[in-house]
Amino acid sequence: MSRLKTVFETLRQQKLTALIPFITAGDPQPGFSVPLMHQLVAAGANIIELGVPFSDPMADGPVIQAADERALEHHVSLVDVIDMVKQFRQDDEKTPVVLMGYLNPIEILGYQQFAQLASEAGVDGVLIVDMPPEEADEFTALMTQYSINTIFLISPTTNAERIQKICQFASGYLYYVSLKGVTGANTLDVDSVARKLTEIRSITDLPVGVGFGIKDGETAQAVSRVADAVVVGSALVRMIAEHQDDQEKMNQKVSGIMREMRSMMDTVSEN
Repeated sequence: MSRLKTVFETLRQQKLTALIPFITAGDPQPGFSVPLMHQLVAAGANIIELGVPFSDPMADGPVIQAADERALEHHVSLVDVIDMVKQFRQDDEKTPVVLMGYLNPIEILGYQQFAQLASEAGVDGVLIVDMPPEEADEFTALMTQYSINTIFLISPTTNAERIQKICQFASGYLYYVSLKGVTGANTLDVDSVARKLTEIRSITDLPVGVGFGIKDGETAQAVSRVADAVVVGSALVRMIAEHQDDQEKMNQKVSGIMREMRSMMDTVSEN
């Protein structure tokens, strides 16, 4: 059983929701990323989404765009990101790691090379923001060959027919973008999210994670009532930016908001 499936099965049995933090690899410095990944796990993360820095992150707002720029100032490449996962695996064999980013760096490296390196490093999944299901056949087949899950985005405007198409290629979990627009948006309508998740679940048994608009314990708790996973990105990346010159304080602040989210999410199972 894959790490992702194991995590979701275990949490389901415990009636808990997965907490999935997103950070940009190499932000603010390459040497900070692996220690921060371990801090995230210690603070309650069940899965880590590790962003691959890219020069044109069109689906991301200014917070994550700035994080990409900081990482790229240190010339952090896709191979460097994969190596960070390899380093992380030296002390953590259990926590799933999903690489999230854009297709261009993978195409430059080559699908086969990427699959082999990622598999050897212990990457569990990949989410490519700009890969539509219509063009995913070759890539997802190769990922399956190397036991890497391919995760896809679903948005509020994705209709049932397209959800079915996405689910033909998706594995691991689905990422539901709870808001229209780019990452870092603020308004979250949990009732609307719940209605869309009902539609998605009528089509697939895959776990559904919800991201965008989750910024604190209260919003994480609200989403955890309806989702299989809560994905938090911009709130953490913003905190990293605010404390980028002090690694210890940065880790403390990020761990603090993670523990708050985990604690408030866990109270849902008690009710």
